[in-house]
Amino acid sequence: MAESHIEWTDSTWNPVTGCTKISAGCKHCYAERMSKRLKAMGQANYRNGFRLTLQPHMLDLPLKWKRPQRIFVNSMSDLFHEDVPVEYILQVFETMNQADWHQYQVLTKRADRLAELSRFLPWREHIWMGVSVENAKVTWRIDELRRSGAWVKFLSLEPLIGPLRDLGLNGIDWAIVGGESGPGARQMKPEWVRQIRDQCQEQGVAFFFKQWGGVVKSRTGRELDGQTWDQYPAHLAAPAKQLSLVVARQPG
Repeated sequence: MAESHIEWTDSTWNPVTGCTKISAGCKHCYAERMSKRLKAMGQANYRNGFRLTLQPHMLDLPLKWKRPQRIFVNSMSDLFHEDVPVEYILQVFETMNQADWHQYQVLTKRADRLAELSRFLPWREHIWMGVSVENAKVTWRIDELRRSGAWVKFLSLEPLIGPLRDLGLNGIDWAIVGGESGPGARQMKPEWVRQIRDQCQEQGVAFFFKQWGGVVKSRTGRELDGQTWDQYPAHLAAPAKQLSLVVARQPG
């Protein structure tokens, strides 16, 4: 199991690795840094560094994981990158629908391609779809997400590098907020986070505050106004609550 230290998920699954930068949020991409490190360590999946690479031998990995969990799909890439063939995206969805005792969290910055392909994709409730929105210039991605057929829609407002005063959260189930971390991290202002939290509370959207970030994120923590905010959509059961229902259906 590829256990994750990302606060809002349990595991990561990367049937695609590598990406290309398309907006301001990509400037200090953590996946690019990690890909270079893994290549230097001789990790076979990262032999091409951060160049987009399909990893078909990874397609069936969730089928081997017996314990229900939340899985972040392509933490090291973007499933809707223009160089990922539609046929391959469908194979990823096929695995997600076969291993349906998990919940999957798919995240993209290519919201336009998501909206274009959505009608061809076999959406089910355990497949969550999100878009990254780092500042007001890319809030259009939220409208494209709303056009998709995903049952569960979420926002990753990370790295948050500008205020988002009027998000318009209709049709959105969940919002994650986080500051940038690592070398060159840009500052996130507390008022930006509070504005988003307040909008979520007013519009009935679950709010998850991931981190303040900074060059060393462990020094800044993840409390906002004296508490942690780990909300998930209330109408969606955690995978662990489904254990008794799914264990008998898992492959031996």
